[in-house]
Amino acid sequence: MSLPLVEPDLALLREGRVLIDVRAPVEFAQGALPGAVNLPLMDDEERHLVGITYKAHGQDAAIALGERLVSGGLKAARIAAWQRLLAAHPDAILYCFRGGLRSQLAQQWLADAGIRRPRIRGGWKAMRQALCARIDAAAEQPLLVVGGLTGCAKTPLILALDNGLDLEGCARHKGSAFGRHPLPAPSQINFEHAMGRRLLDLPGPLVLEDESRRIGAANIPLRFWEAMVPAPRIRIEMPLDWRLAQIRKDYIDDLWEIHRRQFGDWLGWALMRKQLSSALGRLRKRLGSERLARLQRLQALAFREHERGNRQAHEAWLAPLLTEYYDPLYRHQLEKHPERHFLHVGDWESCLRVAREWSAEAASKDGRPQSQSA
Repeated sequence: MSLPLVEPDLALLREGRVLIDVRAPVEFAQGALPGAVNLPLMDDEERHLVGITYKAHGQDAAIALGERLVSGGLKAARIAAWQRLLAAHPDAILYCFRGGLRSQLAQQWLADAGIRRPRIRGGWKAMRQALCARIDAAAEQPLLVVGGLTGCAKTPLILALDNGLDLEGCARHKGSAFGRHPLPAPSQINFEHAMGRRLLDLPGPLVLEDESRRIGAANIPLRFWEAMVPAPRIRIEMPLDWRLAQIRKDYIDDLWEIHRRQFGDWLGWALMRKQLSSALGRLRKRLGSERLARLQRLQALAFREHERGNRQAHEAWLAPLLTEYYDPLYRHQLEKHPERHFLHVGDWESCLRVAREWSAEAASKDGRPQSQSA
């Protein structure tokens, strides 16, 4: 009985199809396809033993060992896990690394249990190649880069556009020493897959934030980064008080809500304090010992006030952090690239309007449809 195959079509991701990844957990952690659930045929140790046997004695011996390791109640439990997911998502599709032995064996076991589901031809590798090709193709699309001092709400502007590409969201990092997310950062592969997945919905002009190539633990793929460097730019300029309120929301209020949801009040508070104090400590080299000590004292006082309900107290250390560190750093970057031309420099609302106008004009020139949010 032949087992059904589907082609490695990115439409599977665009449609939001649930994918059953039968690779080992260690492989899944290194990088998975968007929408995938890890229900492995073999665990990490079983895979390791089978791999050793494959290298020493060949494929047949490896298959025989795998069948001995995953048999009886263990085999039944893994089939049952696939069946439970398929009961909730009957159109789910299987894949392994190359769409070969492991996903084929999972198919066969399911078929023996009366369930026929396809596997992806070429597996994870073929789908990853297609996602990376989508990122490379996006480098040829019109790009508009949004710059501005820290706290100018560049990410909210990106998110307000239908054609905004939030690279920091893909990296799960806000792109600064204080930008770490409480949850683990994605692997480089998962960052690229998140980026590629978002680009499936963005065929026309793209608007994105001005970034260094590295965002947290992730690197923007080189070809796309090279396209960002000469792209036209706009720059948001907002007063310090406005920026401070935005920074407090990003670095304090939103961060606290994430910690509280994930870890509860007591542990969440302790972990948030540790994250923010560690982030400040990492700037020792740039700030100098004296200035760092002053900011650390102000931060400690702000935490005590925060516990009494005064979140605004954080502005006492956030304001000098902006004016003495982040603002000079950004202006230095501008001076390093004096040849860069800004299409527009203005407040947040005017930059949003210009980004929409640029998007509509670029879409008409590009000949591809581009919807814009109102």
